[in-house]
Amino acid sequence: MADQALPLERVVRPSSADDDVFRAEHIAKRFGPITALRDVNLHLRKGEVLALLGDNGAGKTTLIKIICGFQKQDSGTMWLKGEPYAPKSVLDARAHGIDTVYQDLALVDELSVYHNMFLRRERVLRPIPFLNNVLMRREARKALDEIGIHIPSIHAPVARLSGGQRQAIAVARTVSSDADILLLDEPLAAMGAKEGGMILDLIGRLKEQGEVSIIMILHNYAHVFAACDRVSLITDGVVSLDKPTSETSVEELNEIVVEEYRRARQAVMAGELEAEAPQDAGE
Repeated sequence: MADQALPLERVVRPSSADDDVFRAEHIAKRFGPITALRDVNLHLRKGEVLALLGDNGAGKTTLIKIICGFQKQDSGTMWLKGEPYAPKSVLDARAHGIDTVYQDLALVDELSVYHNMFLRRERVLRPIPFLNNVLMRREARKALDEIGIHIPSIHAPVARLSGGQRQAIAVARTVSSDADILLLDEPLAAMGAKEGGMILDLIGRLKEQGEVSIIMILHNYAHVFAACDRVSLITDGVVSLDKPTSETSVEELNEIVVEEYRRARQAVMAGELEAEAPQDAGE
């Protein structure tokens, strides 16, 4: 095993298109001794739906958090609509037109559906800054109806709702924000088939309109090929594949993941043999 060559690592190099709205090059991020991202290169075209795939711990959510301003990369550069992009916070990223549905949904259980829909973006009356609850209720109901998700009462606290309904609220909140780029971290994870189908239909409508660009973390390959224009696969902190969905397949994606497991396993075994070698020589 020690003499067996390790499979060569696949690393997608920086690339771009004329209609890119976002680009990231050589993004790296460490958390103490843990390296989450090593050298990520990614771009997103106007009106495109990009699937971001990878195993647990590959670095997908870390990348989303960097793009949305929640975390700052250790190295690397980002551009938004051709201009350097370095968000100071989530609110700063939102002001630049990037909004996010987080994996934990970022909902407050004690607040009503419509108050969660406008969390940190509340509508207020003028000149006295009281909450405009009437307007928020009306806009919340409209946003949910447009997605096609039925929630009987928008007055109810979200703690009483199902996981799929909570996910729908988070998606509706982001879609209704008039953002140019949407970042969706596993938007279908807690949904049933019917609710998930409605979200996929919504993403299809947004894609047809061509105004909003979407990066979507997914695990279900069926959803990838049903909703996405292109796929980027992250393995071990780098993008190892970047292709239009029409030019790849489930078999190719699986083979790359299996190859990465094989490469990582062989590297571990080679290290173990090297660690044992001095002891054997001494005996």
